[in-house]
Amino acid sequence: MNLISKLLLPENILLDAESTSKKRVFERVGLLFENSHQIARSQVFDSLFAREKLGSTGLGQGVAIPHGRIKNLRDGIAAFVKTRHPIPFDSPDGQPVNLIFVLLVPERATDVHLQLLAELAQMFSDKTFREQLQQSDDPAEIHQMFSNWKAE
Repeated sequence: MNLISKLLLPENILLDAESTSKKRVFERVGLLFENSHQIARSQVFDSLFAREKLGSTGLGQGVAIPHGRIKNLRDGIAAFVKTRHPIPFDSPDGQPVNLIFVLLVPERATDVHLQLLAELAQMFSDKTFREQLQQSDDPAEIHQMFSNWKAE
């Protein structure tokens, strides 16, 4: 079992036909976390945008990993959003993204936060893994892909 599979709940996987911008994705995820974890959507939105102002969380290859710190959050939580149409994300390769992994961690998280980001970077650098995510429109199957992923 990897670190990510402990944070990503099946109900936090969104196949999103509506989001056409980074702002809209952050709003949708804010609403999701407000409903499932009682975190104010504005707090989620503000945290993610504050991090984006420091530099894009777009990795390239159609992937972004927006992340933020949330005051009074006990444990990290995650959501995965796959948009129907790629959206601009200021990625280093200039390509839009449609695989978006959102990570929220406690305000004081350090080592675990870095381990999670490292594991996500490893996952998404795996071309086969990205292709499998692109081909699936089944949230349960996508959740299984994250759960079954193992570092090479």
